[in-house]
Amino acid sequence: MRYDNASMTNFLQIDPVAFSIGPLSVYWYGLMYLFAFLIFYALARVRVADAHRGVATVKLDDLLFYGIVGVIVGGRLGYMLFYNLDALRIDPMSIFYLWQGGM
Repeated sequence: MRYDNASMTNFLQIDPVAFSIGPLSVYWYGLMYLFAFLIFYALARVRVADAHRGVATVKLDDLLFYGIVGVIVGGRLGYMLFYNLDALRIDPMSIFYLWQGGM
């Protein structure tokens, strides 16, 4: 099967930015992560409501918080290690430049 530039134009081109408010742009993948965390929290609350499970709601809140922090930190680390390793070697502080990609 041959792929050339002419055949690639048939694919749907979706803008990665869902909406913008002034200088702030909200991306589709960010909305999907938000929905995933909300769905996790809603489903986990239902499961925690069972008294025989022995899990407190406070622990569920902590789990959600650490999960969100882990996704953000892991996304940035993965981006830097797999896609931007040269920039990390030149400027190790660039790992904290969250506005430059990776979650």
